Parts: sequence; C-alpha cells; structure tokens
Amino acid sequence: MTTIQTTLVGFGFSAVTFHAPLIQALPEYTVRQVVSSQADKVAAVFPEAAVIGTLEEALQDEQTELVIITTPTALHFEMAKQAIEAKKHVLLEKPAVVTMEEAIELQRLATQHGVSVAVYQNRRYDGDFLTVEQLVEMNEIGDWQLVESRFDRYRPVVRDRWREKAGPGSGILFDLGSHLIDQALALFGEPDAVVGDVLSQRDGAETDDGFHITLFYGKRRVILRSNSFIQGATPRFELHATRGSYLKYGMDPQEARLASGQTVDAAIGQEETVNYGYLQIADHPAERLATLPGNYLGFYKALAEGLKTGDVPVDLTDALKTMQIIEAVRLSSETGRKIFRKEWEQ
Repeated sequence: MTTIQTTLVGFGFSAVTFHAPLIQALPEYTVRQVVSSQADKVAAVFPEAAVIGTLEEALQDEQTELVIITTPTALHFEMAKQAIEAKKHVLLEKPAVVTMEEAIELQRLATQHGVSVAVYQNRRYDGDFLTVEQLVEMNEIGDWQLVESRFDRYRPVVRDRWREKAGPGSGILFDLGSHLIDQALALFGEPDAVVGDVLSQRDGAETDDGFHITLFYGKRRVILRSNSFIQGATPRFELHATRGSYLKYGMDPQEARLASGQTVDAAIGQEETVNYGYLQIADHPAERLATLPGNYLGFYKALAEGLKTGDVPVDLTDALKTMQIIEAVRLSSETGRKIFRKEWEQ
C-alpha cells in the first residue's frame, strides 16, 4: 500500500493531541518530517521522522505530498501559500485562515497548482453531533424548530497563550465558535440572517471570551453560545422538534482520551452509558438514547480518499462560509443589528 508522505508543521497541543495519534493509527499516512524546534519531543512520537527547522527547508523534500499546518492561525495563510506553490496538498487547523480574502486567495492558488486544501473541522465527527445529525435526517422527532449548541467553560482568569492575546485569529469566536458555526452549516446550510453578541468579560481580557449567536432559518432558530464563567453541567446540545426533544450533556470523550494517551481504536469514540442524551417524544417519559460513536479517525480516512478524488471532507469553500458567518457575527455585535445573508454574500 502506498502511503501519503506527510510533513507536520508545528508540534504543540493541537499536533500532539489531535493529529499525531490519528496519523499513527492509520496505515494511509507516513510522517516524513516535522517542522519544530522540539527535536526530543518529536523523536519520542515519530522516531523515524526528520526534524526540520523551517517550512522552507521542509518543502524542498520532493516526496512530501501533504503538509499539515497546526501553527497559530495568523501564520496559516503564508505557510499554506508556500506549500501550495510547492505543489503540496494542505490540511489547515480550523478555522483555516484569518480573513475571507485569504481563503479566496488560497482557493485560487490551489486550483492553479492542482492541489487540495482541507480544513480540520474534527467536531463534525463528535458522537453527539453525529447523533443530532441522525435525528434531524431521520425526522424521528418531527421537523426541527430550535437547536441550541454550546461550548461552556469555567475559565475566569486569562491565561498566557496566543489564543487569549490580542491579534489576528485569537479569541473564542475563532476558536470554539468556528466549530459550532461549521456544525450548524453542515446540518442546515447557510442561514437567512445572523444576530451576534461577542463578549470580552474577564478582567484583563485582550480578546473575546464569549459569544451568543442566533442563526435565522425562516421561523426556525439555531442558537450558538459559549461563556468562560459557566460552572456545572449545561446541555451541549438541545434539539427541539414538532414531535419531541433531545437533550445531551457532556463533551464528546475523544479529545480527553487522546490527551491522556489512550490507544486510538474504535473504542476511543464510544461514550459511557451514563452520558447518553435524553430523548422525549410527545408526552412520553424521557428515555436515554445511545450516543453514536465519535470518529475522528473518520476524518483522516476521508481525507486520504479525498486526496485521490479531489473531494476532501471539509474544504476551503466550507471554511469560507464559516468565516463569512464569523464576520457577520462581529458586525452584528458592533452595530447592534441583524445581518442578512445578502450582506455577507456581496
């Protein structure tokens, strides 16, 4: 079997937690090089990979087919541009780049050089999201009317990391909001309009640390929110439809298990029974509904196939739509008004 010769750029939390274990578990990929200054750390994970100091040097390797970029978002555009011009496929950590203009330019370059650019929206492969998706598609509880999706945390103190410092690509709207928006677009397509409230509530906050977004689909609504002051359990998903409701608490277990070093296999996405969601149809008592297994490996398997066919699982068109909503949310928050689709499609 011919494997995809891969260069991994960056070796921080994202690379170590979300990418390295999945790549190692799949025979479709071989990591040839890692661009990092942490040679010892890399060697402990990829002992046969070359550790390279710069992307420019790494791109001189003719055998590399795929470049996975896990650096801070503000660096993505220039790095992806270099890789594309070297005729390499690219996988970018979400939300891809910082502006719509950057996404459009990368699309143009990818077409010009005949390569694919994918975006790592792994939360499409969360078990809770897959369960909601199935409920919507099967119409078991009737036509959906209201969906609420939230990523809440109790992090009242600003931490010393790039995502919480002022600068392009920082803030929780880019970080967690991009996941929730991408999931909503994957489920329901583009909304008719957006209302957003972007928050910076913590003492010493340099960037946004919360948001409340309403997406309008005719008479239906999708609410997306996150806050840094939430203690205790809040629903991860609420799905309310004409015949019933589904409520799901707790986070998909894959991130925590990957971070703890658990072996990557089919069981890593299987949720504990105690965390199953609650399904209530009409006036019947609520029942526990088994959560579909999460499957981050599925993203990388789909990517391997997509690099052959040109149809990658999440592409720059998807990322561009997410970024359009992010910008519409910011505009709504700044102006205090509803933003309609015609405004972000101009």
